Amino acid sequence: MADNDETQKGAATNGNGAQPTLNVLAQYVKDLSFESPGAPNSLRARDKAPGIAINVNVNANPLSEQQFDVNLALNAKATIDKDVLFNVELVYGGVFNITGFPQEHMLPLLFIECPRLLFPFARQIIAEATRNGGFPPLMLDPIDFAQMFQQKIAEDQAAAKVKVS
Repeated sequence: MADNDETQKGAATNGNGAQPTLNVLAQYVKDLSFESPGAPNSLRARDKAPGIAINVNVNANPLSEQQFDVNLALNAKATIDKDVLFNVELVYGGVFNITGFPQEHMLPLLFIECPRLLFPFARQIIAEATRNGGFPPLMLDPIDFAQMFQQKIAEDQAAAKVKVS
């Protein structure tokens, strides 16, 4: 049993005895905008639900060798026909301290795990902004950041092939 425990501990380290860590040092609202250009008419009851378009983007920038600023940008626009009921934009950031991970794991950490940690807070801010704007709270569905990351990698590889051709 002791050998098995040692094997498991060794698998969780990066080879030099230090365990990899990902810590959230700070979270912040970088930009928040809520617009309801048709208010108060846009607040009246309607026969059909509005169309809601949601855009998501993730950016990461190094602050130092171990600290990174990750920004989750969310935009939600509700329309009926050609009328905009509301448009809410949020850039929610976090400063992360990341140590002990192999270099090949850094991009997935920055573009999958970090935004996954930020999302519940950003989701709450969007819900409160729409509720405070007079609409039912917009509760965003969970986002598959791994799928977004894989799609971005595939697009970048396709663009690189086009440039080479």
